[in-house]
Amino acid sequence: GVEAKQPNSAIRKCVRVQLIKNGKKITAFVPNDGCLNFIEENDEVLVAGFGRKGHAVGDIPGVRFKVVKVANVSLLALY
Repeated sequence: GVEAKQPNSAIRKCVRVQLIKNGKKITAFVPNDGCLNFIEENDEVLVAGFGRKGHAVGDIPGVRFKVVKVANVSLLALY
């Protein structure tokens, strides 16, 4: 998890992801309550931008992406 910036206090649930196209490692936010439990190690996930055109959003420092699908199933369908 990633700690939220001041004045908020929380641990935002994020995952480290290695991109297929260039091998870079990024951090992606996992939305919704308990959705982190659906993601296993070595799962293939689809990530999307997080708003703000390549900038971090809100109180989550340095996180520019969010997880949309896990193993080709949308997180919304699992939730």
